[in-house]
Amino acid sequence: MTSPSASALVIGGGVVGRACALALQRDGWQVTLADADANRSAPSWGNAGHIATEQMEPLASLATLRSAPRRWHGFGGALDVREPLRRLPWVMRYLRACTPSRFEAGKRAMRGLLADALPAWQRLVQTISAPELLQQHGHWVCWESEASTKRGLAAWQGTDIGSARFSSLGDAQRAALQAALSIPIAGGIAFDGTAQIADLPTLAQRLAEAFAKAGGVQRTIRVRSLQRENRRVHAMTSDGERIDADLLLVCAGVRSRALVEPLGLRAPLVAERGYHLQWATHDWPALPPVVFEDRSMILTRFTGGLRAASFVEYAGIDTPPDTRKWARLREHVVQLGIPVHGEPVPWFGARPTLPDYLPALGRSERFDNLAYAFGHQHLGLTLAAISGELLADLCAGRVKAQASFDLERFG
Repeated sequence: MTSPSASALVIGGGVVGRACALALQRDGWQVTLADADANRSAPSWGNAGHIATEQMEPLASLATLRSAPRRWHGFGGALDVREPLRRLPWVMRYLRACTPSRFEAGKRAMRGLLADALPAWQRLVQTISAPELLQQHGHWVCWESEASTKRGLAAWQGTDIGSARFSSLGDAQRAALQAALSIPIAGGIAFDGTAQIADLPTLAQRLAEAFAKAGGVQRTIRVRSLQRENRRVHAMTSDGERIDADLLLVCAGVRSRALVEPLGLRAPLVAERGYHLQWATHDWPALPPVVFEDRSMILTRFTGGLRAASFVEYAGIDTPPDTRKWARLREHVVQLGIPVHGEPVPWFGARPTLPDYLPALGRSERFDNLAYAFGHQHLGLTLAAISGELLADLCAGRVKAQASFDLERFG
């Protein structure tokens, strides 16, 4: 059991950080959550809201490499690399992670996490008294031509999707989708065993309320650095405040690298950025999230509006957004005839991605009070609840860290 006086500082208030902070607080730690993102610009709040239990195969794979040319942004796709020479060290690590043996090892590691991802979310929404936020109606994938239907269906049939399942869209499902579009859909599939968060701002609010009710303290501060003293570390804020704690848990997304690398822990993160447009007013029907795979775009109806999201853009953390990507999203929406009204709100944010597309989840062997949970790439929302449970178990000594997710794998 955790000592009643044991203190923890969780650095980062995205969905992973909030889930971890709540899990630790309920496990007996006295937790302070340091969150400098007052405007909720983190990818936790700008994603498609999809609980993607089907995405068990790491994107560090030969299949992803083979598909890259047709997905290139310059050819109308969603993949882009900004300032490619600066990204070269990460790309070289990524290429090494794509070997069949490392891909298979990564898939085995992800299987365990994703198998419990949705049950963990079921437990978490009950904990925060918000079961209505988890909509377990799966998601759909559709194609616009016979050729892409054949190619896309064959790809999914050859993909390990874990506990998720899919079948062809039923007549009623296909009719409902087709009625909302102005172009014909050639084919589609419906997934079971996946889910959606109904509203991300409400999720953030309910997590914060549950954390405070459990006795946790949230502070709007930025942790500038972590500094070592023998086998312990302490935090320094941008205002020069020193914070000591029995446990420091780094959940700072793409900014985690700058915190842990001065301590000698290698964390080769890249900012893998996504873009979305969201309309407050629309006439889109009450459908599950729909992936338009020919356009690499997902459309999600939230309580607060309709969101079109896309793009895999490798860039620097502070590189300005590429406005052409919002224009491309708007073009897709117009071409599909999606019924939206008024001007959308644009957003972009950086997913924290490690070269092998596995997260960093563990406790440091070098420092007695340091743990970490970051690098979840596209699966931050999906894996937030299970990451919180896992980190609470790790920090209480109930389970051992898994080598596949240990930062020491990077040397």
